[in-house]
Amino acid sequence: MKKSIFITILVAVLCLFGIAEAGNMNKNTATKNKKIEKATFGGGCFWCMQYAFDKVKGVVSTTVGYTGGSKKNPAYEEVSTGKTGHAEGIEIVFDPSQITYSEILDVFWKNVDPTTPNRQFADEGTQYRTAIFFHSEEQKKLAIASKEKLAKSGKFNKPIVTEIVPACTFYKAEEYHQKYYEKNSLRYKAYHSGSGREQYLKKIWGDNPEMKNHENKPKKYAKPANEDLKKKLNPLQYQVTQQCGTERAFDNEYWNNKREGIYVDIVSGEPLFSSLDKFDSGTGWPSFKRTLEQGNIIEKEDKSFSMTRTEVKSKHGDSHLGHLFNDGPSPTGLRYCINSASLRFIPKEDLEKEGYGKYKKLFEKK
Repeated sequence: MKKSIFITILVAVLCLFGIAEAGNMNKNTATKNKKIEKATFGGGCFWCMQYAFDKVKGVVSTTVGYTGGSKKNPAYEEVSTGKTGHAEGIEIVFDPSQITYSEILDVFWKNVDPTTPNRQFADEGTQYRTAIFFHSEEQKKLAIASKEKLAKSGKFNKPIVTEIVPACTFYKAEEYHQKYYEKNSLRYKAYHSGSGREQYLKKIWGDNPEMKNHENKPKKYAKPANEDLKKKLNPLQYQVTQQCGTERAFDNEYWNNKREGIYVDIVSGEPLFSSLDKFDSGTGWPSFKRTLEQGNIIEKEDKSFSMTRTEVKSKHGDSHLGHLFNDGPSPTGLRYCINSASLRFIPKEDLEKEGYGKYKKLFEKK
């Protein structure tokens, strides 16, 4: 009897252990399979950079350390001399399905002074230089575009000196420095303010430079003033979008465009159609079987030229786009017949750079 009870208990324990172990295996597998990317920056005092990035949605983990130099396994005391070639850096692991690399770059720029070489606020030396250490050619391209955009923004009256260089070995800093803002919150706050960083960032960017609640928020689309439109659009684009004109068939920019990407309103930039839904209708105009964002489309009755048709307009730009017909292919049976002059095409490789990163997944091969 005792032996039977013992065996029963043993089996139960083993079952529970097996369930727990299976749960751990599933958790580990899920973590392993999760698509993550890495970003590395030099932004002066790494305490401050870790505080900023730890509050960003989509960031999985952060580590502060040393990178960019030749000294192997450097200690803080060595790096602080400025003779190792290393910069104080931060390595960020992020989930690209929640935040794009371009948005990570935005957080970086809003937490540094990119105009001072070999210095950040009260800290001076090569170890405090600002740098973007790219991990791929795609990151390099996006970093260059982001830097150029910042330079043209008018935020700074001095050149942007932040270097963009290949990522190299990243040496984790001493445990004392990891999440310093949590371990020594009072000293961290005193340093952040006393160094001048807090006041500078607030002056340049306002009250929320860290972008604490950073999300992939929908872009705001609006129609510019008419005078601005006349400067922005060429005569045909203006005639089509503002005066309900029609361009010539087979003699327009996108009727035979076969590249992958999305089409946005030339006026407002709101997403309208995808190349995945484009088809050859034989009409000589770009034709689509469905919209990319139905909320950006307005359909209204059009009785011009003694006909009754359905006009298609953009919601935010109020642009005349074309017409909708019921003679399209399956499964929708629709044909959105659109003027190229009302569209701007964004190839899939430029989606993130242009601010439409959330549509990249449409073109990922499954």
